[in-house]
Amino acid sequence: MPTRSSTSRSRPLLSFEMQSPPSSTIYSPTLDEDTPSKRWYHYLPLAGTVFFILAPQPSLLIVLVDYHLRTRGQPIVFGVHLAVTYTLTFLIITSLIVCVVRDPGPVQINPPDHGRGTDEVDLSEALMPPDFDFSAPGKWCRQCWAPKPDRTHHCTHCSRCVLKMDHHCPWVGAKCIGHRTYPAFLHFLFCITLLATYIAIMCIFALVYAFNNPYVVDETTPIHELLLAFAGLVFSLVIGSFFFYHVYLVTTNQTTLENLSPFLLLRHLPPLPSTGHSLSDPPLEPELSYPQRRLVKDAHGHIRLYDVGWKQNWTQVFGWNHTYGWVARILSGGAIKGDGRTFPRNPKSEELLARLAVELVKADKDN
Repeated sequence: MPTRSSTSRSRPLLSFEMQSPPSSTIYSPTLDEDTPSKRWYHYLPLAGTVFFILAPQPSLLIVLVDYHLRTRGQPIVFGVHLAVTYTLTFLIITSLIVCVVRDPGPVQINPPDHGRGTDEVDLSEALMPPDFDFSAPGKWCRQCWAPKPDRTHHCTHCSRCVLKMDHHCPWVGAKCIGHRTYPAFLHFLFCITLLATYIAIMCIFALVYAFNNPYVVDETTPIHELLLAFAGLVFSLVIGSFFFYHVYLVTTNQTTLENLSPFLLLRHLPPLPSTGHSLSDPPLEPELSYPQRRLVKDAHGHIRLYDVGWKQNWTQVFGWNHTYGWVARILSGGAIKGDGRTFPRNPKSEELLARLAVELVKADKDN
């Protein structure tokens, strides 16, 4: 019978051997099971979104029935307007469901099997896949303590990293818009803009007819027409402006974060000279002087790291691989092509980044 001392010596105090999980996939701590659960008040903006989508429907039916059926006697026009408005409403709801339900872009780690079986997984291999350069800036998330692929950002609201994160949106269930939900989000904005514009134009024509024929139209119908026309104009201007801003982002292959954060360029600069300046390599935003910050902001307007031509930029977002992939694009927007980790680079950007690095070092010497 072994003594207590021999038993303690045979069992090491600390072991670095990792047990294999039930599946072959090692997940990073950025997945949904490790993110904090949302409280009920996080869904209040989503409830507001649904309210704004459904609230105009009773007034819209009143206008369509009173104006086109009872007053004008136009059943065909009534059917066309009814089909268009409710088709657009259906498309708005489908894309909203995709944005709420679908994960915007989980950062998963799938370490390769080198023929050793699944019983042993090396710690460094589980954390660091071999095809990734983790020494490069921005490749490792210190909040999630996990790899962070290119164009991935950590969301402080969701406490996780998101592939090709665009922004955090409270109106779609307090979730991020990322690699897997960005086309659905654009589909959502486009359909809202189209529906709001359509309702505004239709109600304006009905309102003009009511003013020209005050004794023919029901006395309450112009009130609904006025409210719908005003709401349609407001939503078409507000949401439409946001939609066209994203059209610009897709055309230039940018995300909202990349467009609004010029100092993200610093992590892509080539290596600086080892001497002759006091900057870090790569430079950090807090250590830049005012002239250096102006250089970065001016360069940000010209350097498009991922702009490979507007046709290829749009294909990256709305292209499809299957024969009937266009159906998903029309119904809900679908998802972006690719894995969300690697993106083609603009060949001209390397030269512009090198020039920016030289100018930053020169400005540091001048100071």
